Amino acid sequence: MTTMKDSPYIFNSVSELHRTLQLPEPQHPLISLVNYADVPAEDYGVPRSVIMNMYKISLKFNFSGRLKYGQQFYDFESGGLSFFSPLQVISPLEEGADYSGYSLHIHPDFLLNTSLAGNIRNYGFFSYDVNEALCMSEKEKAVVSAIFESIKEEMNHSIDHFSQDIIISQIEQLLNYSNRYYNRQFITRKAVHSNLIARLDNRLDESFASNEALQLGMLSVSSLAEELQVSTRYLSDMLKSLTGMTTQQYIQNRMIDKAKELLSVGSLSISEIAYTLGFEHPQSFNKIFKRRTNLSPLEFRQSFN
Repeated sequence: MTTMKDSPYIFNSVSELHRTLQLPEPQHPLISLVNYADVPAEDYGVPRSVIMNMYKISLKFNFSGRLKYGQQFYDFESGGLSFFSPLQVISPLEEGADYSGYSLHIHPDFLLNTSLAGNIRNYGFFSYDVNEALCMSEKEKAVVSAIFESIKEEMNHSIDHFSQDIIISQIEQLLNYSNRYYNRQFITRKAVHSNLIARLDNRLDESFASNEALQLGMLSVSSLAEELQVSTRYLSDMLKSLTGMTTQQYIQNRMIDKAKELLSVGSLSISEIAYTLGFEHPQSFNKIFKRRTNLSPLEFRQSFN
């Protein structure tokens, strides 16, 4: 474990984590399942943020608190899952928080030569912010808890040639269920996310109306996510679930709508419209417009004459 005053704790191995939490040596050097009930109370959390060179999946049985979605907070008590990728800063929970549950730690080397080595990057929730955790129903929590228990049972088994394949399949099952439950969460929190989409629309309209794009260029996905106070991947996955489009596709779609408006009623040239919408080169605008509408901007304009 590497430390400096007022800097995050850095855990480079599973063994370092176990020593800090005063737990026995892990049964496998590259993967560990920690039951918070086994951790001494005074070591539930370190006094400052930590950085782990490993993936972490945390299951909280009774998360007594509130999660923030956009500008609003929502209470939940049935527990939840949070996901962290290697080298992500993890802040300590508030004092008095309920730590009951499991924490699965997976060193990237454990995934080498397995199907998850490349596929784990496709699970977008590893890039979500901690306040975008997965909130589960009691039924969903029971399913996830059973998978954690299965991983625990397999890890208690003597390591053999089958151990890695079995644990990898269990982790994949956990991640696939998490994908399903996140998609459900996007739908059940539709009112919250509709408000988020409305704020996104207002921000894009404001950019088009003020000629901001002409001066500063097209709004980026990262800048919009920052203004909306969500992670870029969460915003994109939410939009994909509800609209069928990623954030970039959604922005382009709104831009095409604005371009159609300017082409049909305005007097601006096609090049001027391209610059107004934030394009550096009119050719790029023409290419995207034709790909989306099957007409060039000129052909679209001529259809109104």
